[in-house]
Amino acid sequence: MSLESSSKSDRRNFLKGVGGVAAGMALVGTGQEMSAASHKNMDTKHPLSTNTYPWMTFYRREGGEFESDLPRAISEVKKSGADHFEPNLKSLEFVDELSNELQKQEIGMQSVYVNSDLWDKEKAKASMDWVMSVVRRAKKRMGTKVVVTNPSPIQWGSPENKNDEQLAVQRDALEELGKAIDSEGMHLAYHFHDPEFREGAREVHHMLAATDSRYVKLCLDSHWAYRGAGDSNVALYDIIKLYGYRIVELHIRQSKGGVWTEAFGDGDIDHDRLTKELVKLGVSPMVTMEQAVEGKTPHTMNGLEAHKISHARARKVFAPFIS
Repeated sequence: MSLESSSKSDRRNFLKGVGGVAAGMALVGTGQEMSAASHKNMDTKHPLSTNTYPWMTFYRREGGEFESDLPRAISEVKKSGADHFEPNLKSLEFVDELSNELQKQEIGMQSVYVNSDLWDKEKAKASMDWVMSVVRRAKKRMGTKVVVTNPSPIQWGSPENKNDEQLAVQRDALEELGKAIDSEGMHLAYHFHDPEFREGAREVHHMLAATDSRYVKLCLDSHWAYRGAGDSNVALYDIIKLYGYRIVELHIRQSKGGVWTEAFGDGDIDHDRLTKELVKLGVSPMVTMEQAVEGKTPHTMNGLEAHKISHARARKVFAPFIS
């Protein structure tokens, strides 16, 4: 082949590649538009919510247990300025006990958090059946709209990663669970912690890139994405660029120098930018505050004081999404 022929051939291959990329980007754009359009079924703005996890960390720092006195716990949620409470559901009995208290104190439960074991075929079916039983009860009692799940690791605290076969099993189970939840008039929102970002974040990407966005939405936990990628805002905003159209809920926490702060405010993550990026995408997620404490967090106030500050600031930062 002559140099001229070779050059023409290379140019044709290059243009083919460009065309393929352009077509791929067009498909991505179409998918994003379709998924963003599906969010129109949800309200434009939502009540501000708080998750049980941060309250537990504050209580344990003081030597107590948040759920040991449920009326007191929910009264503090009310005083903190939150409109809704996102619990970690444990049983049907707990759904009823909690719903009774929330209704009594006029706190909503627009979303719930559930653990699920989906990477093992034998465990997945039983896990999905259990999840459906508690979320159906939550919807019946409290009108719950979003079900957040973080598929459990092989073993909590273990460095062991799921292999490709296990990820494929989990992917199929997650989508099946999403279809079941969709049929009940709710959204399934995939959630992650930092371990899912190991090995090039293959677990996070497979759960989102290989599932149907109609049935598997995203609960973006800004700080677990930041920490899981080695304290990286670049990685966080790449997740938003890739999957932002699927976001139906935010879990929000801030840190300074990598350490969780007592109250939400300025710090490592630019949440003002996060809000602007989501507004540009045309999505309006629920906002659930998770400003928790850890070992190196300063100790200058109690949980209720910290949550009051966090919730007041959140209403300003995430004003486009909060009613």
